[in-house]
Amino acid sequence: MRMRILSCAVGSLLSLAACNTVTRGTVEEVTISASPASARIRTSLGHECPRSPCVVKVDRKAEFTAYAEARGYRPGLLLVKSTLTDKAAPGVIGNAVLPGGSVGLVLDAANGAMLDHTPNPAHIELVPLGRARGR
Repeated sequence: MRMRILSCAVGSLLSLAACNTVTRGTVEEVTISASPASARIRTSLGHECPRSPCVVKVDRKAEFTAYAEARGYRPGLLLVKSTLTDKAAPGVIGNAVLPGGSVGLVLDAANGAMLDHTPNPAHIELVPLGRARGR
């Protein structure tokens, strides 16, 4: 009886450890910087920071645009995407190997726990007014 309880407890812990929802969560911190550092940063999701760098918490599934503005510079923007990366591999493998892991795999795919934002950190290089882009 004791052995059965112990093996159930170990199995439960292993299955939880394999699930990206538990090990990585559904929210990720994304760091957005800009040059010059005095640039105000905002996102299409409603986040705002008075200067660079800006750290925002974002649902792993959410793609967004980051904007930077500074006096004397042209405004800049950058698309931040959600992508499947190798950082989620241990959880995916664990879900595939462990009994009942298919539930974890479906859950991770549905809530975005297998995704990461790229680029992260993100950087927006502002161009001074009067200077052509690409110089």
